[in-house]
Amino acid sequence: MTTPERIAPPTVAGERIALEGFLDYQRATLAMKCAGLDDKSLREASVPPSELTLLGLVRHMADVERHWFRRILAGETSATPIFYSDEDLDGDFRTCEQDTAEEAFTVWRAEVAAAREAAGGHSLDDLSVGTRANGDRFDLRWILLHMIEEYARHNGHADLIRERIDGATGS
Repeated sequence: MTTPERIAPPTVAGERIALEGFLDYQRATLAMKCAGLDDKSLREASVPPSELTLLGLVRHMADVERHWFRRILAGETSATPIFYSDEDLDGDFRTCEQDTAEEAFTVWRAEVAAAREAAGGHSLDDLSVGTRANGDRFDLRWILLHMIEEYARHNGHADLIRERIDGATGS
């Protein structure tokens, strides 16, 4: 697994460039937190009693990318969840010995690419095609902000998990 270059968001930029810069920074941070670990370490739930793992976070974020950009923004009803289901809503977080970093990161990278493509044709004010069950629609600005928040929260979890695995710390 190659770690993407983590580029700091611009300090002076238009709104779209700034939002996308912060989201890409958070995406790269998750990959950085997983870098250099083998599959066994990535599946290690290292902060008891939590069962949260770095590999579970990558799988979860692949599904989150898919949900917000493909299902909600673009309205792709065929883009069903990958790692969880209605029967197992936390299936994305749960991993077993057969789950590999190669698979999870391949899927995650593909969903990030699909997210960029879905967002590319929209302005920040464009409303989503898909809705929540209650009918709420979202503009792209809200989705980008939500994704930054989602990654930042889970990157905090990743910090703790990684430090517990091998002592690695960092921003």
